[in-house]
Amino acid sequence: MTLIRSWLPAANDAACPFPLNNLPCGVFSVAGGAPRCCTAIGDKVLDVAALAAAGLVAVPPGTFDAPAWNAFMAHGPALWASFRAELTALLGEGSDSEAAVAQHLVPLAEAALHMPMTVAEYTDFYASKHHAMNVGTMFRGAENALPPNWLSIPIGYNGRASSVVVSGTEVRRPWGQVKGPDDALPRFAPSARFDIELELGAIVGQPSSGPVTVAEAGAMIFGYVLLNDWSARDIQAWEYQPLGPFQAKATATTISPWIVTAAALEPFRVAIPPREREILPYLEEALPGLYDIALEVGLTPEGGEETVISRTNYCEMYFSAAQQLAHHTTSGCSMRVGDLLGSGTISGPEKGNRGSLLELSWGGKEPLDLPGGLTRSFIADNDTLTLRGATKGDGYTIGFGEARGKVIPALEHPYER
Repeated sequence: MTLIRSWLPAANDAACPFPLNNLPCGVFSVAGGAPRCCTAIGDKVLDVAALAAAGLVAVPPGTFDAPAWNAFMAHGPALWASFRAELTALLGEGSDSEAAVAQHLVPLAEAALHMPMTVAEYTDFYASKHHAMNVGTMFRGAENALPPNWLSIPIGYNGRASSVVVSGTEVRRPWGQVKGPDDALPRFAPSARFDIELELGAIVGQPSSGPVTVAEAGAMIFGYVLLNDWSARDIQAWEYQPLGPFQAKATATTISPWIVTAAALEPFRVAIPPREREILPYLEEALPGLYDIALEVGLTPEGGEETVISRTNYCEMYFSAAQQLAHHTTSGCSMRVGDLLGSGTISGPEKGNRGSLLELSWGGKEPLDLPGGLTRSFIADNDTLTLRGATKGDGYTIGFGEARGKVIPALEHPYER
């Protein structure tokens, strides 16, 4: 697909992350104003709640009453498609609605961005083979790196919706129970091995009440966000057996403020890598299930300059979001509008493609060099970690914005008051 030209000049710049081909879904406010649903176009935010109130787009009454896209998603794919077509017509080059629409535009630089939806439930997966091999090799050796079930099943765990925050929210270093190799007994301490995980999050836009096929699951996914699954590796190492991640993953999960819709990503579908083991029929998919989305992680020390520490691509995943969602429903587990599914850490085949500091520093044995003589094995206090993602079409870019968080020091002992 080629660039769809807009009457907003900035939206026609090939490097702009928000062309008319994108139309991501977000929530914004300006000084003194309440949060409202919006989209991004060029260097502007378009107040879609105001468009609906003015009758410039046709949506059911009450769709944009709340500052979240849940009500819109709940109306289903037919509305998703018609609304996108209406916005494209309103903002397209030659539109006769330019004057009516222009009064609802706000400079993106003047907008505060908020959570784009209310998160119903949060599930995180472990579905990048390179990541699983790296982590497994570190802890079990290369010959036992993958658990026996890994090539057959999208492994995941249920996280906490309350942990999900929008980009720009500070993340406080957590306390927890840890036990190092030289400790006779566990101790309660701030995490010394705090980490990130570069992921993509799928937003469920339609509910289910029983098992769904992979095709049905794909149609239920409204869009995608960048996702940083902050992880306390030392807490995780002590607690994870036998039931898996718990408090190590409960501190925060940062997402980008823009939901890039599945419709915008449709031209960028790519196939899943070749299977190393035949999967069960219920997980087979007819359409290519991944997307060609370039991803990167930047680390900025306090007062320093940013270093890009990882570059990878969503096409490296072994299971797609549709497969993950379909598997999630096999037990009869109901899915709700606003459910968030984390892809799992996205790592590629080379060292520079690894999506976590655990992998990049190989468990702390190979610290990363940063400018100014600094090194990092894990996150230091006041470091800022920034995730970015984009894909490129013919003359345009589909961008996700950023998922950014600054790690601030742990509280003084939380139980000594």
